[in-house]
Amino acid sequence: MSLARAEDVVERLRAAVESTGARGFGAFAGLHPLDERRLLAASTDGVGTKLMLARDRGALRVCGADLAAHCINDVLTTGAEPLFLLDYVAANEIDLEQVADLVEGAAEVCRAAGVALVGGETAELPGTYREGELDFAGMCVGIVDADSVLDGSNVEEGDVVVGLASAGVHANGFTLVRRVLEREDYDGDDLLAPTRLYLEDVRRLRPRAHAFAHVTGGGIEGNLARVVPDGLCARIEWDAWERPPVFAWLAQHVDELELRRVFNLGLGYLAVVAEPEPGDLVVGRVECA
Repeated sequence: MSLARAEDVVERLRAAVESTGARGFGAFAGLHPLDERRLLAASTDGVGTKLMLARDRGALRVCGADLAAHCINDVLTTGAEPLFLLDYVAANEIDLEQVADLVEGAAEVCRAAGVALVGGETAELPGTYREGELDFAGMCVGIVDADSVLDGSNVEEGDVVVGLASAGVHANGFTLVRRVLEREDYDGDDLLAPTRLYLEDVRRLRPRAHAFAHVTGGGIEGNLARVVPDGLCARIEWDAWERPPVFAWLAQHVDELELRRVFNLGLGYLAVVAEPEPGDLVVGRVECA
């Protein structure tokens, strides 16, 4: 699809979504008023092609954890406290052991976050999925006071970007990872390590945060751009942190610009704050575009 065509489709989607009264198109989570002083925050996502590699290596439970942490982390970007999660498993033919691994992995993260796994759906769709294929998706809902919403509008020139370490690749970029694995194997723990849950970090930083960004598909700069206002941009200091070993392996096969566009490169979450405090890992600064 051409860039112009893609932009046209996005604008059609925006118009359709906003016509329903929805708020937050393009953000990590959508917001909807619950009453005069509170809003619900909701995000939905899937694990993607990491499922294929994890299944082959007997690590599907990791993908359950990925799903829960990913959706919860997205909701946290709005300033909300997560409340509950729902999941959805679909496959050509349901394997109950695989479903159990996925749901148990998600439940482990939900327990750690104080989030209820309230239910979900399991679908057997042989006409949609090929033999052996499966998919895992979910949705998290949280709640936030209207005067506590974080949407990036308070981000200013001179703010600093604080980075929070990732556990490795997390759950984005595995189509590229699987192509690289065809050339060279890699069995380090940071390849399939589950997405980190950033709940405690966010709670610690929230009183002084102007914005949060969850580093998923699109990399560090792409996801920061979602919370930095027009006219400003975040300049990243790419040597400010140490990358996990898996990214050195990937760098042998993928050029640097592509690595930055696709992967988190060792930073799974970012906070934009006015001034750093002792212990903060400063990885960039907000400047005029």
